Amino acid sequence: MSKPAHARKRTLREKITAPFFTKGDLPIMVYLTVFGTMALLWYMRERYDGLPLDFMIELFGVAFTLFIIDIMLVRSKNKRWKVVRDDVNYLIARGVHRLRDGLATRFFGFNPETDGSVSLTDQRTAFFADLGNRNEEEIATLLREQEAFSNESYAYLNERAADIWSVLNMKYAEYFPPELVSQLISLHICLKDAGGHIRQYRKSERFVEKKEFYRTAAITGLCDTLGKAVRLLNALKDAGFSEPVRDYLSGSER
Repeated sequence: MSKPAHARKRTLREKITAPFFTKGDLPIMVYLTVFGTMALLWYMRERYDGLPLDFMIELFGVAFTLFIIDIMLVRSKNKRWKVVRDDVNYLIARGVHRLRDGLATRFFGFNPETDGSVSLTDQRTAFFADLGNRNEEEIATLLREQEAFSNESYAYLNERAADIWSVLNMKYAEYFPPELVSQLISLHICLKDAGGHIRQYRKSERFVEKKEFYRTAAITGLCDTLGKAVRLLNALKDAGFSEPVRDYLSGSER
């Protein structure tokens, strides 16, 4: 039985689609300082013949002005975010989708059935769910070693890592929830680390006498890193961030 709509936990993408800024940029300590000073002046009003009361009124005006400016900033940010949020969400979701497809194909030779009985998306989801539950030794048995450690795969990982980094450094990254930022940074690190393991593997060609050492270390490291990347990609997909290209052909995905 499905949960009632009001009881269903919102995905991260649904959270980011909602008005993100619910409070202003002014620290709460600013307000506490202003109102604390006002309380002190109220306490001292009789001792100094009403002078503190004048200052208190002035401070109240300052606090009210700060509050109004803060509210206006919040509304302005929410308005700007509303204009771009769908495109930004799609940009992240498309990148996650492309990376899932690329890792499955390049590193594990994922070759789904195309008879139409099961959608490509469902097959990839099942494949990644299974992959995410495997340790590095089990992942190593599925790895296509020759292609995984090629220069093309190294370039691919760097390209995808650069895409994620560009998203994190875009103008609207300040609107992202910390959880999403953490996941994207972790994914970026995994891709760069995977590239490092590929470079380590290449040392086996230069130092022939230590070939097996570099090869074994590189495979273990790459499989461990890919496992982490797969689990992050699964989490991002569960959060609503996985979407094929909008103008993809009917019945297929890009």
